Amino acid sequence: MTLEKNNEEYEQALKRVKALKDFYIHLVVYILVNTGLIIYNLVFYPDSIWFIYTLLGWGIGVIAHGFTVWGGGSIFGAEWEKKKIEKYMNKK
Repeated sequence: MTLEKNNEEYEQALKRVKALKDFYIHLVVYILVNTGLIIYNLVFYPDSIWFIYTLLGWGIGVIAHGFTVWGGGSIFGAEWEKKKIEKYMNKK
């Protein structure tokens, strides 16, 4: 039982680390790409400020991603998964 619990805790920790890593990669790509778009926009099209749309649109996605990683913002979180797995396993 202890080994199983440790394995389960390890799997949960591994999922958490992967979620954090995925978020940080998403954030870095967001920053780099949007920095490039801002520079491009201001250098080549200074009369038309369109980079704000990518900042806002993609920014909403980054915020939502962060919320699911830190805020547990998903209604389909770990507890929901656990309950559904138990429900379907008990049907057999």
